[in-house]
Amino acid sequence: MFGVVRALVPRMNLDDLFEQKGKAAKAVLEDLGKVMGDYGYSIEHILMVDIIPDPAVRAAMNEINAAQRLHIAGVYKGEADKILQVKREEAEAESKYLGGVGVARQRQAITDGLRENILDFSHKVEGTSAMEVMDLIMIKQYFDTIKDLGNSSKNTNVFIPDGPGHVKDIGEQIRNWLMEASSAQLNVE
Repeated sequence: MFGVVRALVPRMNLDDLFEQKGKAAKAVLEDLGKVMGDYGYSIEHILMVDIIPDPAVRAAMNEINAAQRLHIAGVYKGEADKILQVKREEAEAESKYLGGVGVARQRQAITDGLRENILDFSHKVEGTSAMEVMDLIMIKQYFDTIKDLGNSSKNTNVFIPDGPGHVKDIGEQIRNWLMEASSAQLNVE
């Protein structure tokens, strides 16, 4: 029996030996069956219970298995990190898009509201022009902005030119920008 095992085992690597214990058992059964048949014994089955390699070989096999499993785990972790990063970027892009849509709608609502306010105010108050109403609205927005900046706990210092002359300058600058944008748009068309 040992001779058969010694003849078969060196031709197989250790992993194949563990997987094909039945093949080794069959080889032992055939060889041992011939020898024992001459003495009148019939061997029906050989049960190969366990293969016990040298402790150093077992330790090396365990290290190989552990390294393979760590490699596979690293690949899976890398794929999971990649998926999380992609999903995070997609969510951020969607958030920015929706934020832009919200800002555009907010600006459209402000523009519509300003138009209605200017028309309503200039019709109700005799002798006022749309320009004077616009100046009044810009001054109101200017002071609302200063108030909001002052109420925010995140701001520590804000330097803004103040006084009636500066507000008028700001209003003129905004009007100039709007007129320049309008004339540039007319020139393009």
